Amino acid sequence: MRMVVQRVQQASCTVDGKVTGEIGKGFLVLIGIEDTDDEALADRMAAKLIGLRIFEDENGKTNLNLAAVGGSLLLISQFTLYADCHHGNRPSFIRAGEPGRAKALYEYLIAKCRESVPNVQQGIFGADMKIRLLNDGPFTILLDSDEMFGPNEK
Repeated sequence: MRMVVQRVQQASCTVDGKVTGEIGKGFLVLIGIEDTDDEALADRMAAKLIGLRIFEDENGKTNLNLAAVGGSLLLISQFTLYADCHHGNRPSFIRAGEPGRAKALYEYLIAKCRESVPNVQQGIFGADMKIRLLNDGPFTILLDSDEMFGPNEK
């Protein structure tokens, strides 16, 4: 599982002209899922995401998490995070999760985050989404389960 986490002042997702999710201060998170990912890994990734201390405290140090600042989440599925561009100029997406399985895990992750974060918004899996954001910093982090936990610990 891969997550691109962007600290934002505001963000929104629109599908067919209708806003499906909108937040103020918090994280816009692009989520890529592969077939080897499961609910146990989603639990670990959600805990890491929610615990990230990347908001500034009174001393200007990045020391505060979402709860400390009353932040929200906007979770967006994005299979292109598993693009393989090693050969040629056209990306391959063979590592991206099978859509039915990936959608179920994406929805599980949303539910898991809602257990700890009062305001969790989302996009629509597989839709043509238009994302707007006001990046704060900018502050962007890549969480990759293979790098964090190792491919054999997932």
